[in-house]
Amino acid sequence: MQLPKEAMYAIVAGVVGLLFAVVMAKKVLSKDRGNDTMKEIQDNIASGAMTFLKREYSVLSIFVLGVAVILSVALTGEVDGLGVKSAIAFVVGALCSSLCGFGGMKIATAANARTTQAATRSFNEALNVAFPGGVVMGMLVMCVGVLGLTGLFYLFTGMTGGVREASIVMAGFSMGASSIALFARVGGGIYTKAADVGADLVGKVEAGLPEDDPRNPAAIADNVGDNVGDVAGMGADLFESFVGALLSAIILGLAAYAGNDAGQTAAVGFIFATVAAGVVASIVGVFAVRVKEGGDPQAALRMGTIVSALLFAVLVFVIANMLYGDVQGVDAMKWAIAVVIGLGCGMGIGFTAEHYTSGHTVEDLAKQSDNYATNIIGGLAIGFRSAVYPLLIIAVAVIAGYQLGGMFGVTLAAVGMLGTLGITVGVDAYGPIADNAGGIAEGAHLPPEVRERTDALDSAGNTTAAIAKGFAIGSAALTALALFVAYSESLKTLGWDLNLNLIQQPIVLAGMLIGGVIPFLFSADTMNAVGRAAQSVIHEVQRQFREIPGLREGKEGVRAEFERCVDITTKGALKEMIKPGVLAVLIPIVVGCFLGPDALGGLLAGSLVAGVPLAIMLANAGGAWDNAKKHIEKTGGKGTEQHKASVVGDTVGDPFKDTSGPSINILLKLMAVISLVFAPLIVKVFKAMPWFENFS
Repeated sequence: MQLPKEAMYAIVAGVVGLLFAVVMAKKVLSKDRGNDTMKEIQDNIASGAMTFLKREYSVLSIFVLGVAVILSVALTGEVDGLGVKSAIAFVVGALCSSLCGFGGMKIATAANARTTQAATRSFNEALNVAFPGGVVMGMLVMCVGVLGLTGLFYLFTGMTGGVREASIVMAGFSMGASSIALFARVGGGIYTKAADVGADLVGKVEAGLPEDDPRNPAAIADNVGDNVGDVAGMGADLFESFVGALLSAIILGLAAYAGNDAGQTAAVGFIFATVAAGVVASIVGVFAVRVKEGGDPQAALRMGTIVSALLFAVLVFVIANMLYGDVQGVDAMKWAIAVVIGLGCGMGIGFTAEHYTSGHTVEDLAKQSDNYATNIIGGLAIGFRSAVYPLLIIAVAVIAGYQLGGMFGVTLAAVGMLGTLGITVGVDAYGPIADNAGGIAEGAHLPPEVRERTDALDSAGNTTAAIAKGFAIGSAALTALALFVAYSESLKTLGWDLNLNLIQQPIVLAGMLIGGVIPFLFSADTMNAVGRAAQSVIHEVQRQFREIPGLREGKEGVRAEFERCVDITTKGALKEMIKPGVLAVLIPIVVGCFLGPDALGGLLAGSLVAGVPLAIMLANAGGAWDNAKKHIEKTGGKGTEQHKASVVGDTVGDPFKDTSGPSINILLKLMAVISLVFAPLIVKVFKAMPWFENFS
């Protein structure tokens, strides 16, 4: 079987999407950057962000080359050319992910001062700079993923003669994307939150300075962190979610229609056609984001998301009916229903996140901020409660998808959740641009109404970021489950039937328990990493206030040493990201090789059940604390005890929502895809173990 013609639709849509991203980028770059002070601040932010990214990619290039060599050697002999082809796919996946992060952050750092300058004129003009800046990242993530995946499929189909063999090799592409995403999310998350915590605790709590005050030595590092964590890191995160969902859908679609060539061609073709529809729907949704002066930016962004989703749903049904309605042995309308159910469930998870990070929920948390303890208790309670409905929604998606098309239907639901990724990521990436714009307004001493406009944009961005995290976590659960099933299918081709019977196989329960604690271990490591890196920033900020006369008082001509904080945070983040990232790669291989494929199956199941609610809890608790602080500031509470308590809550929530929480969904998929890629090696090594007969 050769690649279906619908793959060309995806390629055309990917090229159109990239051209649209170029148009959006030119629109942003054509805007005025403002006065010399604004330009200087923007240049400092851009320089710090690119320096971090270059150092991070330098470290990761060594990791990528090392893993590529291991893949080439470890998988040699299992399938003809599997090792080398997997290594090629791994490197391409890593490069595509890095490209998305680099390109998206380049435009984001160029858009911030331009957004500030636009805010000097009107609220609507500011939105029309910040949002297109975020859309560039959204379209890059979706279209580079489509083109990279489809291009390699064409290459490997020609090399091996079939999509089935190519899909096995393409797991390497997903692994490359996941590996870069994990390090980018963890490294960027550590950077942004270490700088944020240092800036807040010393600058705001100890020194009583306003947000982003230029007297604060960590202010520039804080703004840099918004980009490396919430733009580059987030883009890599959702890039690997997207390619992981597509890959698992293709593998399970081929497995579901084994022996039916027409069914396999239709299943793979439907996936590519659906992706093309998603690109079109995302572009149309961008034009639906409009707001009048003094209007609600959150409502405008929500409208764009809804328009995009509705158009995507219509296109999916049209595709199913017109292209696959007459294919023997398949029911394409059930496929379309599964995709739309996934889309609806993704929006449900997103809007649940919005409920728990805005509105009355946040107002109630602000009222609980009379002291530090009740603020922390209230935020934790919101986070725990917020995990209930998303898990129920995910359960609905799993059951409905399975009823409609078996595990292939479940993977289609995951594809549906990410079908409009272009606008979903755009809405998320817009937030850091608005946040930076506010920092530039403060640093350039612009009139108060400018900061009010940028703060309104930022507040909406914080909530919409919670929605995007909901999409990412929901799709992660379905994709990790699908990759888990793909792992089972891969074992069958190796002569191993996965046995997860807990009564017959106690080793499976041991694997589940190990898997259940991994997300907690990972979260502890990433939070401690933020704490250690933040401590270094805190000491540096305190040193500058102590040793630079007139800095705290704002004496004319006295300048904070921003570069030292940027350098300290960069070194700290790069050092601290290594341990959690390496553990995520090694744990599934070690467990699989020493305890067996069945124990590894238990590990994947346990990590999924424990990790998804933990990720949701961390993301939403952090978002609630952040917006409670903003609510208090907006209602005139700056400087009060309530405000100080909310700043501490926000500081606790920073690594929750921007480091540990978002990283867990990558962790789940990375462990699953590593298990899939290294399944041949795991089976071979375990069979050589002296205790093999006792555990098999």
